[in-house]
Amino acid sequence: MRKPLVYIFVSVLLVSGIFGLIAFDQSKDEAKKDSEVFMALGDSLTYGVGDESGAGYVGDLQKLLTENHKGNITVDNYGIPGQQSDGLLHQLGKPGVLEDLEKADYITVFIGMNDLVKSNGMTLDKIHDEKVKRSKVDYERNLSEIFNIIRKKNPDAPVLFLGLYNPKPSSEEVGQVIQDWNDTSQQVVSQYSHVKFISTNDLFEVKSTEYFSDALHPNKKGYLLITKKIVEEYDF
Repeated sequence: MRKPLVYIFVSVLLVSGIFGLIAFDQSKDEAKKDSEVFMALGDSLTYGVGDESGAGYVGDLQKLLTENHKGNITVDNYGIPGQQSDGLLHQLGKPGVLEDLEKADYITVFIGMNDLVKSNGMTLDKIHDEKVKRSKVDYERNLSEIFNIIRKKNPDAPVLFLGLYNPKPSSEEVGQVIQDWNDTSQQVVSQYSHVKFISTNDLFEVKSTEYFSDALHPNKKGYLLITKKIVEEYDF
């Protein structure tokens, strides 16, 4: 008579253990849903150069999403001032960065302004067509490799790619170059799943100290315009 009781007791323990594991896994899943991580990749425009508070669009995005989101939002800023697309490609080869990339729930990429400006002799006062064209070829190739890595390590996280803006809106020549580079980058990123191209070129139609801190970088109000455009374009 004792054996059946032992079997029943053991069975109850097993069933309890199984339900306990299920409940534990569910609680872990809920915890994951309540905490989301943004990974921001790019150059000085991602780093936040020009914003006296140091926040840039990345800090503004974290603040805005935290205020309007139920769970915890963390935005990790991987922007490096002066970085070009080949530099971002090198950065994505680092084990620690790849590990963080794999865990990210959302990814933003803002790159290309330094490729353009540096290839043109560190100024946009006069466009050197041949140099800019050669640089765009390299930029296009690097961008494809960057997105190959992103999608290989993290196939599902939404990627928000920020297009370039014209830092000299009074110059039609610069505006045409910016549009050309944006067309190219949009064609590249459209080949990948879960990627949204977000235009920033319509945000700065007039150059003024109200939105710019120097010849290239926005100030706090300028970065806030970029942040708002991101939130308007993508439904979080």
